[in-house]
Amino acid sequence: MNASPAVRLPRSPGRRAARLFFRTPSGLVGLALVILVVGCALLAAYIAPHDPIKYLPADRMQGPSLRHLLGTDLYGRDLLSRVIYGSRISLSVSVLSVSLSLALGGLLGALAGYYLGWIDTLIMRLTDVLLAFPAILLAIALLAFLGGGFWNLTLAIAVAFTAPFARVVRAAVLRSRDTMFVEASLSLGATDRRLLWRHVLPNATGPVLVEVSLRLAYAILGEAALSFLGLGTPPPAPAWGQMIADGRPFLETNAWISVAPGLAIMLTVLGFNLLGDALRDALDPRLGR
Repeated sequence: MNASPAVRLPRSPGRRAARLFFRTPSGLVGLALVILVVGCALLAAYIAPHDPIKYLPADRMQGPSLRHLLGTDLYGRDLLSRVIYGSRISLSVSVLSVSLSLALGGLLGALAGYYLGWIDTLIMRLTDVLLAFPAILLAIALLAFLGGGFWNLTLAIAVAFTAPFARVVRAAVLRSRDTMFVEASLSLGATDRRLLWRHVLPNATGPVLVEVSLRLAYAILGEAALSFLGLGTPPPAPAWGQMIADGRPFLETNAWISVAPGLAIMLTVLGFNLLGDALRDALDPRLGR
């Protein structure tokens, strides 16, 4: 008697998404860029060749060389070291601000999408007010009231990004609240809190992950723009936006002062954007084939 053929079990959604992601070249490039920037931030004290805030008047305005691979700035500080340490500030601001906005916006979106009614109307009108202002202008207005600095900058960007997260989570909750497994759990006596945390919100993981990766890129751009305007971390902290502003008067003669941090911003934002696009394609069930 012939043995019965083995039954091939379908892949789980997580394994299928991982398989699709690692087959996407742009996603792998984005992941590599993000790992590079995160590695520089974590290992800055070990890989930076010089002190990023030490003034060396004898080395001021030097071009790229073996001693200073990216040159030096107006005060003789090594640009490579400042770019490496600047990744700490950019990533810290972006991760903290996106985490705060995700927590607040996710809570508001979950409440609006699950309960609907006047709660949904109130929260959505609040998000409409926030979305009426461009994120950068809203952040500038908040910083004009709060003042500059690391924590105020983080809070301003978090407030500016709360409304988009609320919209994304609300849409995901609306798609899940009327499904059969939610109705079955409700009929078995599950509380609203259990339904939200155990059944509804886990189905919003895919859209939220994509939104997080893209918002991290926007947060890095926002931090750089606000630092360029003098509203970020005060000097001599090596913020990328402030470094570009410091080199602006010397673009015609010593362009490397602004080009070095500008390239760092470009590569970091590119990495998060590529990563977000690949995650979106991998987590889209319509592309599961």
